[in-house]
Amino acid sequence: MTGREPTPAGRRPASPASRLVAPGAAVAVAGAAFAYVGSVDPNEPGHYPVCPLLALTGVYCPGCGGLRSAHALAHGDVAAALGANALAVLGFALFAVFVVFWVVRVLRSRPVTVPLRSPHWWALGAAALIFTVVRNLPAGSSLAP
Repeated sequence: MTGREPTPAGRRPASPASRLVAPGAAVAVAGAAFAYVGSVDPNEPGHYPVCPLLALTGVYCPGCGGLRSAHALAHGDVAAALGANALAVLGFALFAVFVVFWVVRVLRSRPVTVPLRSPHWWALGAAALIFTVVRNLPAGSSLAP
């Protein structure tokens, strides 16, 4: 076994450069988003819309502070990023790990699969819910943006 999938008749295997187009595009889009947020400060009012949940209820959602977190990371301030939204920083880190995994799998001509099943989605939802509840309690005020 060579570990390579057979190619259909009449098709040549894709070159490594062409296989890197998708992960490269994902990195380019994420980089452009971070560059924009890094250059347009979300700490100044009027640049971005206000969170509807926060505006209507005064409750921080799991995404509140995510732009400020991305802005801080774009400027290399990890402590401020964690203070703005620790869940977003975790999400950014998981995305970076996934992109490395994706590139390695593509370069080795392996399929890229992330088998998230129903329990995984429930666990992610529960983690976001717990984060939201805790950051809105007085004891969890350090998690509030």
